[in-house]
Amino acid sequence: MRSTGSAGGPPALSDGGVREYLDSFVTEDGLLAAARERGQELGCTPIAPAGGAALRFLAGALAARAVVEVGTGTGTSGLWLLRGMTPEGVLTSIDVEPEHQRAARQTFAEAGFPPSRYRLIMGQALDVLPRLTDGGYDLVFVDAAKPEYPRYLEAGVRLLRPGGVIAFDNALWGGRVADPAHRDPSCTVLREIGAMVREDDTLIPLMLPLGDGLLLALRTS
Repeated sequence: MRSTGSAGGPPALSDGGVREYLDSFVTEDGLLAAARERGQELGCTPIAPAGGAALRFLAGALAARAVVEVGTGTGTSGLWLLRGMTPEGVLTSIDVEPEHQRAARQTFAEAGFPPSRYRLIMGQALDVLPRLTDGGYDLVFVDAAKPEYPRYLEAGVRLLRPGGVIAFDNALWGGRVADPAHRDPSCTVLREIGAMVREDDTLIPLMLPLGDGLLLALRTS
């Protein structure tokens, strides 16, 4: 359904129409569609196609050789990342659910990526991240428990090299983050992390309205 645009201008698409256009701008192939279907069967909510395309773009723009993912799911976002990384790049992905990681391993194998290109670690991310190398990663992607996002920001920025990027999915939480009337715990913590990124002088913030919102922060020093 189209709404009326400004006088003399073209009619504007509804928000739903814009989202549909963005998700269809870069289409998923059969491998990504199969990973998404497995995710839905296991109760995961994979990143939207537009958000996945943004991850691949970021990994390519950064010439990423080392990426950390918090929340493996069934490999949808991991496959987008691997496709953008350099041919020798390694994805380190953390998840608490062994069934999810088995599905992700299937996704990566079906896409032709050898086991040397990815490292799947089962465990609590807040226990695993401190064991990773400070300043050793080009990109960190987080799609996990929202209450832990502020702690993932602290840990993720530590892992980034200067010029590296950390990205958080679901940053708009169905649009509710933009409405101050919504004060549920998830909205509150997502607003908090947005403020943390904006107020940190060592980070350059950006909010992309793709999928359910992608919050980015570039580490400058």
